[in-house]
Amino acid sequence: MISVNKSPISKIDSVNFDGLSFGSVFTDHMFVCDFSGGSWTDPKIIPYQPITLEPSARVFHYGQAIFEGMKAFKDDQNQLFLFRPKDNFKRFNISAKRLAMPEVPEDIFMKGLNRLVRLEENWVKCGVGRSLYLRPFMIATDAAISAAPSKNYKFMIIASPAGVYYSGEVRVLIAENYSRAADGGIGFTKAAGNYAAQFYPTSLAQQKNYQQVIWTDSNSHEFVEEAGTMNVFFRIGDTLLTAPTSDHILDGITRKSVLKLAEDLGIPTEVRRISVAEIKNAARNGELKEIFGTGTAAVINPICGFEHAQEVFELKMFNNSYASILKDRLTAIQHNRADDPYQWRHMVP
Repeated sequence: MISVNKSPISKIDSVNFDGLSFGSVFTDHMFVCDFSGGSWTDPKIIPYQPITLEPSARVFHYGQAIFEGMKAFKDDQNQLFLFRPKDNFKRFNISAKRLAMPEVPEDIFMKGLNRLVRLEENWVKCGVGRSLYLRPFMIATDAAISAAPSKNYKFMIIASPAGVYYSGEVRVLIAENYSRAADGGIGFTKAAGNYAAQFYPTSLAQQKNYQQVIWTDSNSHEFVEEAGTMNVFFRIGDTLLTAPTSDHILDGITRKSVLKLAEDLGIPTEVRRISVAEIKNAARNGELKEIFGTGTAAVINPICGFEHAQEVFELKMFNNSYASILKDRLTAIQHNRADDPYQWRHMVP
């Protein structure tokens, strides 16, 4: 049973929904559930507020912190939907297991999401591109600095209204020295430390006027893996290529959706290792038509140029690109403007 303590006032009237900065405004409530004594207890929704932790909390010292990113949508009839939430739930617990954290029961995860989204339904605006971004996360809370897994944890869900995502033209630097993750590591998880490790190499790329980094494998830096915090696709000729998931590539939910849509639209796809040399050769001979990243926030983000080993390549933007076709199809399903033969939409009760 989830207890609900409603906020006495709402800040929604002070929010400019047409000028949102992604992930900087939060709704009136949050979901909280604690793990103590070997079980999850006291799931509740309370007003959004700071939390108090001991300075010795293990999350600060040993990085036991995981999260998910997902969205709620409202259609033109004001019905509320989540997109593939069971996939997020499964991936959350895959991350938890790898970081020696307790798995969250499906009942707590799903009911927490549903109750929070229903309570905050006025924060979910209609229109393609508008959504409510949801951030389930878990942190270790033991007040101890011995190097061992925590015995106590806090699972929370916070929500942030999101508008139409546009990042302008995106150019990327293909990594020659840095990697996102290594063999046998935690690159396949949504662990907080994976993202912290990206910030410094990305800042170096930004100094050269590139917005993101395409990561390469840690062994040889010969094979492409991800783009920034997104999975990455390449169109060579008429074929859409992406790297296979592994212990250092995230099993992206948008990535899986794009692959399925491409297959059903008759777009040839290949999931295999892709070398930097292959991408550069395709760019030189005009066969590289598109590069785009896929992820929850932007859905699909076209990349218009890249640099590797001091060689710079520009890509022509054009109408009816795979990126635009797939994004239109995917967002139509998310916003209940198209049939959903895959049963990806989950109606919020």
